[in-house]
Amino acid sequence: NNQYRHGLVELFKNLKNNYQIKVLSGDNEGERPILEKLLPKGTELIFNQKPDQKLDFIKNLQKSGKNVMMVGDGLNDAGALAQSNVGISISENVNVFSPACDGIMDASQFQKLFRYIQYTKNAMIIIYMSFFLSLLYNAVGLTFALTGKLSPLFAAIIMPMSAITIVSFVTILSKFYGKKIK
Repeated sequence: NNQYRHGLVELFKNLKNNYQIKVLSGDNEGERPILEKLLPKGTELIFNQKPDQKLDFIKNLQKSGKNVMMVGDGLNDAGALAQSNVGISISENVNVFSPACDGIMDASQFQKLFRYIQYTKNAMIIIYMSFFLSLLYNAVGLTFALTGKLSPLFAAIIMPMSAITIVSFVTILSKFYGKKIK
């Protein structure tokens, strides 16, 4: 019998509420009864998958207009990880295993994958907010500069201040959202 990672049941329960889940496995059908008990109802289980079959599966999902996040834990997943829109490799030793993927997650933290996804969504909100703040800051500065009410000395002082403001804003919001997810 295979051993499954700690927190798998809760992780898949959280993911199922927001995402379509498909499990591609190189293992044989013998694991089906165990996985059907562990995973939420309706989780698609596909067994006996070779690396090229996993890659083709990802390509077909993408051709049908789906954004695909692939989570894999072996070299047999490398092609599918690279092909997916977002590839996350789960590794026992993050310093050794580094396939072509977007992120590497320590295997001991696997149960936190849903929180990681939530955090990345919040990170996108922070990026959009920081772009807006930067545009606002520059629009105000440009307005004063065009009307001649902004001296070169004052402009030289506030320009680095805008960068400091944005970095501080992003840092504070990142910490806020990080605490909110725990």
